[in-house]
Amino acid sequence: MSCKFGPAGNSLSFTEMGYKGSLQVPEYIVKMGLDCFEYQCGRGVNIGKEKAEELGKIASQKGITLSLHAPYYISMSSVDEEKRLNSINYILASAEAVNAMGGNRIIVHTGSCGKISREEALFLAKDTMKKSLDALSNAGLSNIHICPETMGKVNQLGTLDEVIELCLLDESLIPCIDFGHLNARDLGFFKTKDDYKSVYEKIENRLGENRLKCFHSHFSKIEYTAGGEKRHLTFEDTVYGPDFEPVMELSYKKNCSNIFICESDGTQAEDAKQMKDYYKSLK
Repeated sequence: MSCKFGPAGNSLSFTEMGYKGSLQVPEYIVKMGLDCFEYQCGRGVNIGKEKAEELGKIASQKGITLSLHAPYYISMSSVDEEKRLNSINYILASAEAVNAMGGNRIIVHTGSCGKISREEALFLAKDTMKKSLDALSNAGLSNIHICPETMGKVNQLGTLDEVIELCLLDESLIPCIDFGHLNARDLGFFKTKDDYKSVYEKIENRLGENRLKCFHSHFSKIEYTAGGEKRHLTFEDTVYGPDFEPVMELSYKKNCSNIFICESDGTQAEDAKQMKDYYKSLK
């Protein structure tokens, strides 16, 4: 078992190398020396079933693992009941799309705290998550894993503890650990190897070894302000963190099979390859 690496959406090099449509993505991923891809539906699930199936078929032939990022406007913690119910529909649409692609993970932003307390926001998010799991089950999509993501802005729901709390609702829930977000929301959390290690220990202690070994991950360097995340950077940045090397070392040491999706600004495939090369060098 080993980790997999790929980009979130396409790097600038995708079009620079002459590629055009999403059906050419698997070929590009192989050419870049990577093995997974996160299809972006942040602005809505706009891929039809036929195209999703075709993409999945090509990806499977080339050994590429696909996952899908659900719409950004999902808000499991909204005080507006209609928004929460709509969020369940968006999760269902995302699950149907990734299932057609032959993938089994959707990455979800759980929402913000707004004017309510973090406890109230988490309570609402848990309720929406339970209803989402029921909706997937009723649609025959229990094979799809919802991956709630750790978030980068201070006012968003999505600390490591909050994501773990949500994942405790059901064994099928897999955390999406965004190391750049965790670093940004705590204004530079990752300073020592022990800081990285604490994340792995918390996941293992609270969710168990299985979910530690298969967690989904986003990775990028992120500029932050007092409110947390400001913008995604590339691995060339030397001012903001986090560093990927300690993460690769921990996943290797603990014999994990994590999926690492790079979200660098325009160089996500190239930076994913840096992570993969370093990870492979540990062997």
